[in-house]
Amino acid sequence: MKVSERIAKLRELMKSRGVDFYIVPTADFHQSEYVGEHFKARAFITGFTGSAGTAVIALDEAKLWTDGRYFLQAGKQLEGSGVDLMKMGQPGVPTISEYLTKEVKSGKTIGVDGRVITMAEGMDYAQIAKDAGAKLVYDLDLIDEVWTDRPPMSKEPAFALELKYAGESTADKLKRIREFMSEHGADKHVLTTLDDICWTLNIRGNDIEFFPLLLSYAIIDKDSVLLYIDESKLSEDNIKETLAKDNVVLKPYNDIYEDIKKISVEKGLLLDSGKLNYALYCNIPESVAKVDKQNPEILFKAIKNKVEIENIKKAQIKDSVAHIKFMKWLKENVSKEKITEMSASDKLDEFRAEMGNFIRPSFEPICAFGEHGAIVHYTSKPETNSELKEGSLFLTDTGAGFIEGSTDITRTYALGEVPDIVKEHFTLVLIANLRLGHAKFKKGCNSTNLDMYTRMPFWDRGLDYNHGTGHGVGYLLNIHEGPSGIRWQYRPGDSHPFEPGMIITNEPGLYIAGSHGIRLENEILVREAENNEYGQFLDFETITYVPMDLDAVKKEIMNEVEIKLLNEYHAQVYEKAKDYLNDEEKEWLKKYTRSI
Repeated sequence: MKVSERIAKLRELMKSRGVDFYIVPTADFHQSEYVGEHFKARAFITGFTGSAGTAVIALDEAKLWTDGRYFLQAGKQLEGSGVDLMKMGQPGVPTISEYLTKEVKSGKTIGVDGRVITMAEGMDYAQIAKDAGAKLVYDLDLIDEVWTDRPPMSKEPAFALELKYAGESTADKLKRIREFMSEHGADKHVLTTLDDICWTLNIRGNDIEFFPLLLSYAIIDKDSVLLYIDESKLSEDNIKETLAKDNVVLKPYNDIYEDIKKISVEKGLLLDSGKLNYALYCNIPESVAKVDKQNPEILFKAIKNKVEIENIKKAQIKDSVAHIKFMKWLKENVSKEKITEMSASDKLDEFRAEMGNFIRPSFEPICAFGEHGAIVHYTSKPETNSELKEGSLFLTDTGAGFIEGSTDITRTYALGEVPDIVKEHFTLVLIANLRLGHAKFKKGCNSTNLDMYTRMPFWDRGLDYNHGTGHGVGYLLNIHEGPSGIRWQYRPGDSHPFEPGMIITNEPGLYIAGSHGIRLENEILVREAENNEYGQFLDFETITYVPMDLDAVKKEIMNEVEIKLLNEYHAQVYEKAKDYLNDEEKEWLKKYTRSI
């Protein structure tokens, strides 16, 4: 069935239910970044497969909102679908709320499955409907009726994350959470975010694409935890027995929607309106006092403990060595054998598997040759799987889930000789990466402070890139983790001041449509620098050790400080990696980490 046919069938259902606008976000019931196959409703109804976007289907038009990472991809995938691309953040492009405010008239109905939108989104849509004299219906999963061969929910087993990897027991984590609850006048806490639940209980699973998480809900009170989950997933690693020791009581996955209707509290119910789904929120009795705060688990898990940091550094060494072996293989074989975007991606994972304790990729790999590199979140498919050839760039933005932690690394490689302008662009990205990696700043700085500092080499030349400069990285959780990131625009919930122990990515880029794309990404650990009469200073420790491709560097546009920083970084790369390489690989690495 074509996208146009799916939308036509959806509109028939909308008419039969009296729905004029139907909202289809990219989400499961837990607001996960990546979702299992069962939850890919927006991709099904529009044909756009990117990880972020929301569709609004009206009776006479259809629109898809997505951000700058996906403008090119969405533009191609929506061709001929009848779905209009709405480029978020661009001049003249309304937000979804602005669009609905303009289009929804008295007597009309907005429909949505309330389980796949946040409490905040649902309240916004409800207010728009109320102001227009319309109504919001939030218990409609119309996509399920159109999607006749919809995949079932995951039944994959869970596994325990041992203390030697987690670094903190579930009991100690629950103690911290309960202290936060008490401080903010709450005696119960409802959790729907899978990474927060898995972090708290030191368990992981395979229910979410790429992220090792478990479909679940939780309600924490002063002496127990109700865990709503498919119990059949907890058959290994004595997980049930371990959870029972912390008074975790198991309940069927969907029972929370009825249980929440009967919940009672002495003080208040702690919830996060940006994370809790709207249907669950609507089921909470009006009499229950609601304490709306960001989930405390978000900040707790973002500040890594000493054990986690030690393990993550081990994971980074593993992935860095795998990348070095891959880079050598790529450089030596691109002109000798057929290598495609997809086969190169598979080869990189082969090298990762050789390092031990490799679970799976930590997110959907981006392996893009030539003009595909300009599509920020390009995903190669059989129909787009380009063969790599000399004369252009190859960009790999990939990650690994090792039991020691998750990684996220981007490198862009010159295949053979590339044009001078391409080298200039590559070097600008390199300069920006070096600037951020060696930044020193006052404690209290957040996202926007450092983003502007990083973008200056581009802005000085009237250039820019349509994505953030960095994001937090979870420990075998979400690869994009709040509450801190690096971007030039303020984003609520992603602008917490940097704290020692946070791990952030450093990934500036530059993208020339129809030609090439460049991104260079290291992970950086926030740490304390000096403390003096001016206050506490922080800086970064780079924990990714992969060469920046010297074949693409235009030394002439770098100043002495930038050259020194690059040479120092490459000296570190060699020292960190050499003991994991054979003699031939060491000699090769010397060439690509030489001083310039």
